[in-house]
Amino acid sequence: MAEPVVIWGAGAIGGTIGAYLARAGHEVLFVDVVPEHVEAIKAGRLTIEGPVDHFTTGGNAVTPDGMTGKHKRILLAVKAHHTEAATRALAPFLAEDGMVVSCQNGLNELVIAEIVGRSRTVGAFVNFGADYLEPGRILFGNRSSVVVGELDGARTPRVVALHEQLKVFEPEAVLTDNIFGYLWGKAGYGAILKASALDNQSIADFIANPARRGLIVALVREILAVAAAEKVQVLGFSGFDPEGFARGDAAAIVASMQEMEAYNRASAKSHSGIWRDLAVRKRQTDVAAQLAPVRAAARGHGLRTPIADRLVELIGEVEAGTRAIGPESADALCAAAREAA
Repeated sequence: MAEPVVIWGAGAIGGTIGAYLARAGHEVLFVDVVPEHVEAIKAGRLTIEGPVDHFTTGGNAVTPDGMTGKHKRILLAVKAHHTEAATRALAPFLAEDGMVVSCQNGLNELVIAEIVGRSRTVGAFVNFGADYLEPGRILFGNRSSVVVGELDGARTPRVVALHEQLKVFEPEAVLTDNIFGYLWGKAGYGAILKASALDNQSIADFIANPARRGLIVALVREILAVAAAEKVQVLGFSGFDPEGFARGDAAAIVASMQEMEAYNRASAKSHSGIWRDLAVRKRQTDVAAQLAPVRAAARGHGLRTPIADRLVELIGEVEAGTRAIGPESADALCAAAREAA
């Protein structure tokens, strides 16, 4: 029997990838903390829906306390603030020559490597749009980049095999020797999505809003300045042009924002997962966790991140129920950007 791939966290990202692998006949073990979701998967009722595709599949599924064995390939797909706990939970089930693949948002590879070791950590960048709707139902809103790579850029047999497997889900999946270039690119682009969660506008409308342009440019440039200090060659995707933002090229920035707006307007996933956590699921987001390594790196280089710092504060206030989502909250972040300038 083929070695199973473990999907640890079968929500929006993990559930979508795992569903495609299962439908294609790959041996998949889904692990999730929601018992009702686990039961739906076991019963063959994992439904992927939306404009991209619509099908129902299933497979072997357990909650973490039902996990057994040693596994060579574990795709971790939990929120950034659950990374440490999830990695410690899966570590006893990771083979000595196995790998944990961070199919997440953020620089979570750094956390994973601290726990299971750098040699057992593989980087991944995912940018497709998906939302967990309810147990057994996931919205697949749009296709986008899926990239994998060893942390040191090496082209190893295991990462080549992983890349081939992920092409079952995304035929245009990329094998890169610069995974941190993509991850820092997502940090810059993702900052826009985090800021948009302060308002009730869609991502596309937020990007297109002239009142938010100065904020978006300043916030992205703040993140990219940290990446430059880290000596990372940042890579773009889905219309995001980090080089144009970094050098302050007004024409390139306008073109990039138009492309990002068009990309997001074409997606059935209109709002960020962060907005959904705040407005729909009423739960803590992973904004602070995603920005923590960026802010830590900035401090290590003596750089300030006043806009990112204020963004974390504002999201925290929404989480605590002391601030409402709306234009006023986005205005507060705009004010921080003006002060930083």
